Amino acid sequence: MDKTVEIDTKDWAILALLQQDASLSVQAIADKVGLSTNPCWRRIKLLEEAGVITQRVALLNAAKLGFTTSVFVAIRTRRHDPEWLSAFDIAIAGIDEIAECHRMAGDIDYILKLRVRDIADYDRIYQRLIKRIPDLADVTASFSMEEMKSTTALPRPA
Repeated sequence: MDKTVEIDTKDWAILALLQQDASLSVQAIADKVGLSTNPCWRRIKLLEEAGVITQRVALLNAAKLGFTTSVFVAIRTRRHDPEWLSAFDIAIAGIDEIAECHRMAGDIDYILKLRVRDIADYDRIYQRLIKRIPDLADVTASFSMEEMKSTTALPRPA
């Protein structure tokens, strides 16, 4: 398990700004959090080195690019051994439409979140999944009717 990093209020302020807009200049961030440029830059570098900031990316509007359907796929498997898990990892890594994969506690073993163009696109991916992954007991898809909240930002402690 990853070690928790101690973050002070200035660090949290920097992180909040970067989560909103990672393209902000160090000067702009420093001005907003009440630091000079060099100490702000050092804090950002320390947060990167500590693994708190893992990458800076552009968030894309999926619908404007034709990915209008979000699908949540619940998977139950008959096997849980390392060999099966390795095959599963390889299979899902090779499917770009899988945005997230979570190993679950409870009745469902894994949940996948997919971004696809339509139901036919999902079916194509489903066919790839069942061909590549052995010993699936059940694969159930639920289609999102409306995305009511989506964020990549972590909450700031109170």
